[in-house]
Amino acid sequence: MHRIGIDVGGTFTDFTLIDESSGQVTFFKVPSTPHDPSEAIELGIAGLMQQEQLAPQDISHLSHGTTVATNLIIERKGASCGLITTRGFRDVLELARQTRPHLYDYTVTKPVALVPRKWRLEVSERLYANGEVHTALNEADVVTAALALKAAGVEAVALCFLHAYRNGIHERQARDIVRKILPNVYISISSEVLPEFREYERLSTTALNAIIGPRMQRYLQRFLERVAAMNIPTEPLTIHSNGGLMSVQTVRDFPVRTCLSGPAAGVVGAAVLGRIAGFPNLVTFDVGGTSTDVSLIDQGRPIFTSNRTVAGHPVKTPMVDIHVIGAGGGSIAWLDEVGSLKVGPHSAGAVPGPVGYGRGGLEPTITDAELTLHRLNPESLLQGKMPVFLEQAKKIIQDKVAEPLGLTLEAAADGIIRIANANMSRAIRSVSTERGYDLSKFALLAFGGAGPLHAMEVAKECGIPIVVVPQEPGTMCARGMLLTDISFDFVVSDIALIEQASWFRIQEKFKLLKQQAFEWLVRERVASGDQHYQAVLDARYVGQNFEVQVAVADLEAPDYAAFAEGFHQAHLREYGYNVPERPIEIINCRVKAIGSVIKAPLPKLPIHTTAPTPISERDVYFGAAIGWLATKVYRRTDLRAGLSLVGPAIIEEMSSTTVIAPEQTMAVDDYGNLIVQIC
Repeated sequence: MHRIGIDVGGTFTDFTLIDESSGQVTFFKVPSTPHDPSEAIELGIAGLMQQEQLAPQDISHLSHGTTVATNLIIERKGASCGLITTRGFRDVLELARQTRPHLYDYTVTKPVALVPRKWRLEVSERLYANGEVHTALNEADVVTAALALKAAGVEAVALCFLHAYRNGIHERQARDIVRKILPNVYISISSEVLPEFREYERLSTTALNAIIGPRMQRYLQRFLERVAAMNIPTEPLTIHSNGGLMSVQTVRDFPVRTCLSGPAAGVVGAAVLGRIAGFPNLVTFDVGGTSTDVSLIDQGRPIFTSNRTVAGHPVKTPMVDIHVIGAGGGSIAWLDEVGSLKVGPHSAGAVPGPVGYGRGGLEPTITDAELTLHRLNPESLLQGKMPVFLEQAKKIIQDKVAEPLGLTLEAAADGIIRIANANMSRAIRSVSTERGYDLSKFALLAFGGAGPLHAMEVAKECGIPIVVVPQEPGTMCARGMLLTDISFDFVVSDIALIEQASWFRIQEKFKLLKQQAFEWLVRERVASGDQHYQAVLDARYVGQNFEVQVAVADLEAPDYAAFAEGFHQAHLREYGYNVPERPIEIINCRVKAIGSVIKAPLPKLPIHTTAPTPISERDVYFGAAIGWLATKVYRRTDLRAGLSLVGPAIIEEMSSTTVIAPEQTMAVDDYGNLIVQIC
């Protein structure tokens, strides 16, 4: 049987196929179809099955990551949404935290409120902070609000009442009323989407869930129909932002949890690969067509967060801590009002794409600069399947960058790449050195279609001594989906001073959460032997505003002393100090439900030390200090385990190209990874 992982990106849709018995891995790639992402999925699955001569019954597992939710938020193409909330709180969504997005740059403004004020309606109800009812829900108010939203023609409704995270009774009552009046409208309630305190973040996350819900449902339905039409007998799973898989029904209920769907899979896959290859400490460096995603893996475990924003709006759900910047192969190079060269965040995307792709692009991009300097194959990509147009790429850089700045063509193209590298390096520092991690003790795992093109220079700039490039790095996110489990996070807020004497409260909360997690795993059809649980506490010193997360080793009998020690250590790492004598306050209890799935092995490769024959040689530009050098070009599949060589060298494969600078040493490890020592 075979397993397929799919990553729907902005430029390409990537596929990884693994044979469950042999562990053999096959990679595939097709251009994305932004008008309907499921179209590229169908084309890719069909092409992959035809190439490998597989029947639909040979597919036992299908998992995918998607950027649909993120794009709907960024492009503001979600459904029209109304909000029903507690009287007096309709403007929380717009008041937010009353802080500016950028302290000194007044051109950076707050995003437009998710729901227009005319569709933010209030009802009479009130709960105490402990969840007890103060004022009963006025059902007539709910009927009036629902009728007003029906007249407005909204497609979705968000319900978010004050203190509903402690007791969702009023939200559930209101949902039942709204559903009778608006039976075809998508409804989200905060007590299910995010049962945590902090009303603004809870409201924002619930509203986003409602806004993207209808269109996400339509996308999922098209996806399911295409899979069913191919007679594939398994229901697809979707990876969500915490790096786990969940069923289609769970995605329909909580689409906001897929905001970092694809990138999270890459981090999960990188953690598995790093542990096997002997690199438990990694910086993941995923450069695609539109963005660069960086994250940190410490001692084999990804770093998680529950505080993120998408397009300026808080999304407070558990997710892999990934820093995203607008720097990818399709990022556009442009001159600002004073004539300075900038790169990104705007992208040419899949359509029209870089000028060198010959699809109608009219702006110079990073990819065009790579082609101009021959770092990318100046004739074709994807192993000859995709022709490129070198002269057009060179001309656009000459006309729009080199001539206006009085530079040579090489200097202009090199400048584009250097600016992009600087932006990428800043992103890496934001998740590492700015949080107290020493980059000299980490390796850089480069993947994505453009990651290995930039990795060596970025690693040198950041002081990272080793770069690891996995096989077919352009499909790493798709591969990661085959290395992860089914999972979902459950949380309950319980703000309380905690010490040994009151620790029993935590035990009771964990029992409640574990029962919820168990019931979800049963609904996901996970066998009892494959069910697992992980516990985490959000805690802070009394008087602080924000908390740190501390893992709890024993969910059944959590140990207070071990938690307290772990909290002090986590606080020291996060903030640079701790105060052991200060009381600790618990904010949230979390339990992750995990359903183990079969994973194909990562087999070792046979050792071959015979030097490969280059497939070609071309002049490549390595910066002003070195200039053009005759550089041997190798096919990645010709580089066997045990081989080593010294740069300069270009290594080409279907999904990516690796650039090794002069004097850098590259070796192939037992699993086919390229290990590059940065000089």
